[in-house]
Amino acid sequence: MSIVVNPHNIQEEQALLAFFDSMKYDYVQGDEAIILSTVQQQEILERDRQYEAGEATTYTLNEIITYFNIKEK
Repeated sequence: MSIVVNPHNIQEEQALLAFFDSMKYDYVQGDEAIILSTVQQQEILERDRQYEAGEATTYTLNEIITYFNIKEK
């Protein structure tokens, strides 16, 4: 599985990396361009449209951690 994250500033990047490290996740940092297929691009645009139209549900990180019963290692 791959996840692309674009933090808005250095503080967000540092917080995200600290979280990954605390959860002992393996990750790769890089600035390489990611090539998405046309289907992937369309899916992202559709999800953005749904979010902007209020058709998507959002959750805070704490809600996700609680829902999945994630415990710190």
